[in-house]
Amino acid sequence: MSVPEIVTFGCRLNAYESEVMRGHAAAAGLDDVVIVNTCAVTAEAERQARQAIRRARRLRPAARIVVTGCAAQIAPERYAAMPEVNAVLGNIEKLDAASFRRLADDPLATAGSPTVRVNDIMSVHETAGQLIGGFEGRARAFVEVQQGCDHRCTFCIIPFGRGPSRSVPMGAVASQLRGLVEAGYREVVLTGVDLTDYGKDLPAAPRLGDLVRRLLRTVPELPRLRVSSLDPVEVDDALLDAIAGESRLMPHFHLSIQAGDDMVLKRMKRRHGRSDAIALCERIRSLRPDAVFGADLIAGFPTETEAMFANTLRLVEEAGLTWLHVFPYSSRPGTPAAKMPQVPFAERRDRAQRLRALGAERRDAFLDSRIGETVRVLVEKDGTGRCEHYAPVGVEGGAAEGAIVAARVLRRNRDRLEAARAA
Repeated sequence: MSVPEIVTFGCRLNAYESEVMRGHAAAAGLDDVVIVNTCAVTAEAERQARQAIRRARRLRPAARIVVTGCAAQIAPERYAAMPEVNAVLGNIEKLDAASFRRLADDPLATAGSPTVRVNDIMSVHETAGQLIGGFEGRARAFVEVQQGCDHRCTFCIIPFGRGPSRSVPMGAVASQLRGLVEAGYREVVLTGVDLTDYGKDLPAAPRLGDLVRRLLRTVPELPRLRVSSLDPVEVDDALLDAIAGESRLMPHFHLSIQAGDDMVLKRMKRRHGRSDAIALCERIRSLRPDAVFGADLIAGFPTETEAMFANTLRLVEEAGLTWLHVFPYSSRPGTPAAKMPQVPFAERRDRAQRLRALGAERRDAFLDSRIGETVRVLVEKDGTGRCEHYAPVGVEGGAAEGAIVAARVLRRNRDRLEAARAA
């Protein structure tokens, strides 16, 4: 008997939701099924999803192929038209166990005439906590605490795939964490589409920092907690207090910065300027001197000149960024940026390569600075894992998956550290 196969593209939230679907599909008896959980952030992500669908049909000709995720939510007809597809589910339907029970009972869900269940995501105003027991092949777990986005950055199509901002109540999140800790997970990452918008729709309007402090207080058995992408202008005082005082909150912070030029940021309809991003990094470092930062950055946004791009390069240095997640700008139909004067694709690609090269320099310098230091590594697979600052570390002699071990860094091996177990 085959088992549900999940092909996941995109963000950590998608990774979390893939595990929810794995459980629903198995419970419904959908064994011989391939679920492709798509991403719509870039045209390349969609191209890869279509490629994965075609590959799945070649490799598993008898399997049902179910397509879901943001790209399927935004343009379900595009995927329903693919002859390989048996069913298309929207981003709400994919989290509903009933969707998978219906598919199991649906004899008409055949390739070439797929079942399509995609409702208006803008009509959704609540997000239920999804209880899952674990993550296949992962030592860390992700927990969804927020969904959707109320902002309208000019380059971004994701609000139309995820709907309005909505939060999971703190008690439901705490219950999920307890279950994961009981299942053996030593690190949990809080995820969301617009994570720092957490709580504004809940009674008493708690903020992300309130959630973090409550989780660390009520789940004392959890050794490590991380937060995913943060908006520079939405980091609240309670979160800053937690950063300063909670050693179990890991000192790695990923920021949704996108650009380092004020005019580009204005045209993106971002709510921060370059000085805001720099000030936030300085403030967090003053509270947590060992903090390290990552950032999302877009190269070649429409109207971006070489001088504007140079400001982004300078921001990497001025803010002291270490882990860069670089995208060449990808035009998304239906967004305002798609109608702006476009930077030639070759220039976008060149600028992205230059940003990545700078990122590699920053990464290597940080890794070199850790040589001789003792780090604590969450072992994930084959004796490798991540330390507190999210740097990849190989532990000589290995260690059990899921263990947190102290190790002394011996050397840098390209883009990762090599370490020996500390006495």
